[in-house]
Amino acid sequence: MARRAAPHRGTDQHYGEYDDDHPSRSLLKRQAEALQVLGKELSELPQNRLTALAMPDGLRTAIADYRRTKGHESRRRQLQYVGKQMRFADEAPLREAVAAFKMGSATDSLRLHETERWRDELVASDDALTRWAAQFPDSDLQQLRSLLRAARKDAAAAPEQRNGRGYRELFKFIKPWLAADGTAAVAAAGDDEDDGDDDEHGSDHDE
Repeated sequence: MARRAAPHRGTDQHYGEYDDDHPSRSLLKRQAEALQVLGKELSELPQNRLTALAMPDGLRTAIADYRRTKGHESRRRQLQYVGKQMRFADEAPLREAVAAFKMGSATDSLRLHETERWRDELVASDDALTRWAAQFPDSDLQQLRSLLRAARKDAAAAPEQRNGRGYRELFKFIKPWLAADGTAAVAAAGDDEDDGDDDEHGSDHDE
């Protein structure tokens, strides 16, 4: 009877990961490492988001202990324990929560840069004011001009710094309009500006 040739290890990178339906040590190690990574990502969520997630008490306690742990080696061991506790949790919603937070953080970062870009261009040139008026015709252009005067005074007094009151007020004016891909954020911005008719000072924006 002809002997069947053994499979070539180079043809399948997963060869040997399962033996009679039992995962190999290398596969178990990768799974454990993946759970540790997810546990670490969960530990980096804001506390309010972490509190809102459904998870076993053992995992919640392990994550809380990891967040409090300081030493490098102690954190490594505690993270391993977090990974072990992850085995008792429903992994899918936890991954979804981490992904949603990352997506939101990326969006916030892009919006921040866009707000800063608009602020700098508005301070630098009246051409930017024309473009703003065309893109956001419902914004309070009289107030915007007042804020621009204040921000330009800040720029003239300290060209290398962008943390004066005028700069801050201008940033706060711009931000909600860029967030308004829908109408709700625009409406909120308008509500905030209803009491902001003191053009020279804009003091109502401090709250």
